[in-house]
Amino acid sequence: MVDFLAENNLCGQAILRIVSCGNAIIAELLRLSEFIPGVFRLKDKADQQKYGDIIFDFSYFKGPETCEGKLEAKPELLDLDEEFRENNIEILTRFYLAFQSVHKYIVDLNRYLDDLNEGIYIQQTLETVLLNEDGKQLLCEALYLYGVMLLVIDQKIEGEVRERMLVSYYRYSAARSSADSNLDDICKLLRSTGYSSQPGAKRPPNYPESYFSRVPISETFISMVIGRLRSDDIYNQVSAYPLPEHRSTALATQAAMLYVILYFDPSILHTQQAKMREIVDKYFPDNWVISIYMGITVNLAEAWEPYKAAKTALNYTLDLSNVKEQASRYAAVTERVHTQVQQFLKEGCLREELVLDNIPKLLNCLRDCNVAIRWLMLHTADTACDPNNKRLRQIKDQILTDSRYNPRILFQLLLDTAQFEFILKEMFKQMLSEKQTKWENYKKEGSERMTELADVFSGVKPLTRVEKNENLQAWFREISKQIMSLNYDDSTAAGRKTVQLIQALEEVQEFHQLETNLQVCQFLADTRKFLHQMIRTINIKEEVLITMQIVGDLSYAWQLIDSFTSIMQESIRVSPSMVTKLRATFLKLASALDLPLLRINQANSPDLLSVSQYYSGELVSYVRKVLQIIPESMFTSLLKIIKLQTHDIIEVPTRLDKDKLRDYAQLGPRYEVDPKQLLEDGIRKELVKRVALALHRGLIFNPRAKPSELMPKLKEMAATMDGFHRSFEYIQDYVNIYGLKIWQEEVSRIINYNVEQECNNFLRTKIQDWQSIYQSTHIPIPKFTPVDESVTFIGRLCREILRITDPKITCYIDQMNTWYDIKTHQEVTNSRLFSEIQDTLGTFGLNGLDRLLCFMIVKELQNFLSMFQKNILCDKTVQDTLKALMNAVSPLKGIIANSNKVYSAAIAKTQKIWTAYLDSIMKVGQMQILRRQITNELNYSCRFDSKHLAAALENLNKAILADIEAHYQNPSLPYPKEDNTLLYEITAYLEAAGIHNPLNKIYITTKCLPYFPTVNFLFLISQFPKLQYNRNLGVVCKRPADQIDWLPLVLGLLTLLKQFHSRYTEQFLALIGQFIRSTMEQCTSQKIPEMPADVVGALMFLEDYIRYTKLPRKVRRNSMSPICSAELFRGAKSWFMLWLHTSSLITHIYSGTWHHL
Repeated sequence: MVDFLAENNLCGQAILRIVSCGNAIIAELLRLSEFIPGVFRLKDKADQQKYGDIIFDFSYFKGPETCEGKLEAKPELLDLDEEFRENNIEILTRFYLAFQSVHKYIVDLNRYLDDLNEGIYIQQTLETVLLNEDGKQLLCEALYLYGVMLLVIDQKIEGEVRERMLVSYYRYSAARSSADSNLDDICKLLRSTGYSSQPGAKRPPNYPESYFSRVPISETFISMVIGRLRSDDIYNQVSAYPLPEHRSTALATQAAMLYVILYFDPSILHTQQAKMREIVDKYFPDNWVISIYMGITVNLAEAWEPYKAAKTALNYTLDLSNVKEQASRYAAVTERVHTQVQQFLKEGCLREELVLDNIPKLLNCLRDCNVAIRWLMLHTADTACDPNNKRLRQIKDQILTDSRYNPRILFQLLLDTAQFEFILKEMFKQMLSEKQTKWENYKKEGSERMTELADVFSGVKPLTRVEKNENLQAWFREISKQIMSLNYDDSTAAGRKTVQLIQALEEVQEFHQLETNLQVCQFLADTRKFLHQMIRTINIKEEVLITMQIVGDLSYAWQLIDSFTSIMQESIRVSPSMVTKLRATFLKLASALDLPLLRINQANSPDLLSVSQYYSGELVSYVRKVLQIIPESMFTSLLKIIKLQTHDIIEVPTRLDKDKLRDYAQLGPRYEVDPKQLLEDGIRKELVKRVALALHRGLIFNPRAKPSELMPKLKEMAATMDGFHRSFEYIQDYVNIYGLKIWQEEVSRIINYNVEQECNNFLRTKIQDWQSIYQSTHIPIPKFTPVDESVTFIGRLCREILRITDPKITCYIDQMNTWYDIKTHQEVTNSRLFSEIQDTLGTFGLNGLDRLLCFMIVKELQNFLSMFQKNILCDKTVQDTLKALMNAVSPLKGIIANSNKVYSAAIAKTQKIWTAYLDSIMKVGQMQILRRQITNELNYSCRFDSKHLAAALENLNKAILADIEAHYQNPSLPYPKEDNTLLYEITAYLEAAGIHNPLNKIYITTKCLPYFPTVNFLFLISQFPKLQYNRNLGVVCKRPADQIDWLPLVLGLLTLLKQFHSRYTEQFLALIGQFIRSTMEQCTSQKIPEMPADVVGALMFLEDYIRYTKLPRKVRRNSMSPICSAELFRGAKSWFMLWLHTSSLITHIYSGTWHHL
């Protein structure tokens, strides 16, 4: 008959694929349960207020039109809904596919059962499959895995959350319009059951049987599967546990399957007492806490409480006298076997000869150890006992008392058992690999000894007092031949014959009085020894390894092991050598991976890699968690080093007098760190945790503090970071790590991650933690609760800088790179601020700050466009005013008659819009000043610290620009293609090195806006009355109450115009030129002796605009040409001289300061 799992057996392969898929689905559900977006829980009041109107449960399906109508009635809700869709559709799709796969799984299983019944598989029926050993295993597993899926979903993904995610997916995806979508069936299967995994939550009625019955399954199939599980040992585990007291442990896997599958036929649990009694007597006579899948534990006393038959059958097991008996028995077993294991683990005890002679004894010790550990771990676990259930609490207290439970002793037994198993397995693996070679060597040695003895009795070889004996000579030669004729492949016959040969050698020594000759006796003894070794060697079977693998299963502790983490860490802290035994424990725990991967591997499923990566990743994460105590201990020492490095030890100067060398040695404060082999990832994790915490705590500012806390806190933070850096550099040789590399990588990751999180506030589609290239599951960057509107320390730093340099309260003097208080005229801050940030956060911090400012500028420009649309384009009065002004100023090259009246009227009619306009322009200008300062600092530090990199980047940039220019002049020349990332990558380097101009950056895409140049022109001349020209300082605010700063105004307008087509800039400059000409013409005609302040302001604006945009000076001459006419300046030489002075203002080196004002 064809093997059931053979590739050409369609029936076996079909059910194997279903079971393989089931294990993969459970792994995916467990993986996804860690990535549930918190917003779907709607636990926070803020989430409820913000998202409550766009996240629906299944009540949505009662009236979808009504719900959608409410959204469409509010544009802001529609916008929020679209943003929510963009941010969550990817993870929602992943969850939906997992939910869909659960439904598809049971549909496929039902179809397989139908095919069996209809005879699709030739000569195979449900009955014949259940008679086959592999067949009955797979059918039982198929139903069991479906039940586990449902339980995992309900435990890990709450019912309300599932409903909200399914409704959101339905609303946001194309599934609602797809004809072949089975979304309705999935919703019916996974609708909320009312179950909650929270402690103390009440169990819903008829749960989980009503949940399990949502998709009908053949009752015959369920009944036959339960029958097989009740009667058979389907995995043949009993052979690995021959002792009757180990029977329930041998059948533990089968018991877990039966527990789950009984919910598909709840009548057995409710009414069939005989069956339940049989089940309890076989599977649960001495245990009531079971592991159903990868460490998910269930207490039968609680789970079977609602079922009469099950509860009655379990009462004997839960009787306090039985509980006491079992606890006492395992206490005695634990004490006995622990002593045995410790004896076996003594140096030199586990030798090859002892192991081979005592295999049954060693295996029995292993069985006793593992059974005791399993029982105690499961029945004393906190997760298995609801503290609100009085009966369960009473049972657990009895166990703790009678078993004399001590978690440290149990943990020590687990460690010793794992080490014992590990050593035995390694010995057996080595012996198996060398088995045939050793056997052949022993055979050869034994045969040669017999040949030599034959030669001795031939009389040819001289040996003391050995007479010639032809009979013995012939006999020994025959024995030698018999030994050589032993066949390794026929181990049974060879074993029997070897025993006979040993007996023959003993008899020949006795009957022929050979004892008198010690040399002959030694030969005979050596030969017998070799023959004994051959018997031992031939008895080394792979079955012993298999038995050890079965007995050593620790999958039930996949989650429970976490309760021992603190004990493990404390043990490592006290004795670092404990890591050796922990290694064996982790390897023992790794055997749990065999359970879900076995069928996936048999089916050659592509899911093997994904599932194994998930479970092994979970195990590695746990190992990292335990071993994290090592870098924590190291960093405790590091903190002392930081104190010494930053406070006690003075740095040695580059030049030092010989007689002062002793003073700088400072032998007292120094001490050594013992070199240890530390885990690099653990060190990184601890470094990240401590640096992130230091940055979070160190960069919190009080906005009411005067003066600002910014500079003192930056200096303090710089000292802290320098202490970390120097101390890390100090210890790197002791622990054999690349300290500087780790420092730079992790600090840059911390800063970039925090910048990314802060920028998320400005993004519509946010970057989640699991999407971030900076966040890591193994070395996570901690997230802290926000203390203000900023999410992270980088946001707080940026907003504090913006606060103290606010153009409403400060005046920026560009020639001095300094901000002054507009009222007190005291210096607020200067360019040294950015050097301090460089010292504190490094290049990554400055670059991150620059990136955050870019996002803020984008947001401000978007707000400006919305304001422009609302206040200007939608206001009819403003539109009419602008239209009238455009008619009055046309053509732009002309001069306006009675210009003061025209301009004043237009400004008066639009006065109400300028406050918001000024606010936006000044904010953008302020942030552009900060970006210029950051760029200068980055460029300076790059040239100073890495001049070759700076030179290479500049030359590469020039070369690329030259090639691009050449391409546009001659399209046949090469140009970077769309898929070429060169331009993108070089831009990142140039920005990090400060080789760029922030004023040339295009921040947003824009459309044509009517009257845009005219509005900006009107805005500018409306601000001139608030400004005055100062010979030493340039253009400044007349009164502090006006809250206006010149350079932010200029750079804000420059940045705004840069976002639009250049013709807007040309028109804007033409309007300014016309304003100057028209105003001067009117002054000339009225013989006013002084140049108007508005004209001075306009001239200064043009000068600064051209300087900062680096436009050619002919642009100014073109817009100003008529002003130089002799007629205009007739009798007004002083005006002309003043204009000449203002036009060359930028080249003047000022000797005055703000204090002279």
